[in-house]
Amino acid sequence: MRALVAGATGATGRRIVAELLRREMPVRAGVRDLAKGRQMLPPSVELVAIDVTEPRSLRAAVADCTVLLCATGARPSWNVTEPWAVDCCGTQNLVDVAKVAGIDHFVLVSSLCVSQLFHPLNLFWFILYWKKQAELYLQNSGLNYTIVRPGGLLNDPIPGGLVIQGADTLFEGRIPRQQVARVCVEALYQPAARQKIVEIITRPEQPESPPEVWFSQVPVASHQ
Repeated sequence: MRALVAGATGATGRRIVAELLRREMPVRAGVRDLAKGRQMLPPSVELVAIDVTEPRSLRAAVADCTVLLCATGARPSWNVTEPWAVDCCGTQNLVDVAKVAGIDHFVLVSSLCVSQLFHPLNLFWFILYWKKQAELYLQNSGLNYTIVRPGGLLNDPIPGGLVIQGADTLFEGRIPRQQVARVCVEALYQPAARQKIVEIITRPEQPESPPEVWFSQVPVASHQ
């Protein structure tokens, strides 16, 4: 496998890059700012400048890759179109180039509660709504996919084990970004992860479980 990671300098994206490198997978990091990428990412990572809102920048980036992991996200701003442009249209652009390139597996980092229109996070320019539209686009693309919906993201580890369930079953909880990265990368290696939406949080009372069983307990996602 050769991976393209979109959003590779983000707090979650760079942990995905590190997890892929730990498994000795060749990584191409899609970044907006090459200088920032060189500062933040290991020298063994191939860097490529991309802007998910500009499809022309994506075609060369995905060439020769077999899997694509998307950890992009709108940055907080007063630009009301940012979540639509990045979380919806940007992901759709990645899906389109992935189809043309014959990508074998597309892993998308989304969020808990994307199906809840009246969730408080939608006060930030309907960010959950637009993430949901991107999910639906990927589901109906014909690509092999895994959609990962984490709870509240933490930069530091917390005690507890991984809780992993199907779509629209978890509505609160937190999870370290490193654990999110592990789930995203493990999805590439587990056949049971394909065509699934997984919601993930960490709970103190949850016992640790092996990656081989993470996805087998989640039903195949229904298309809408």
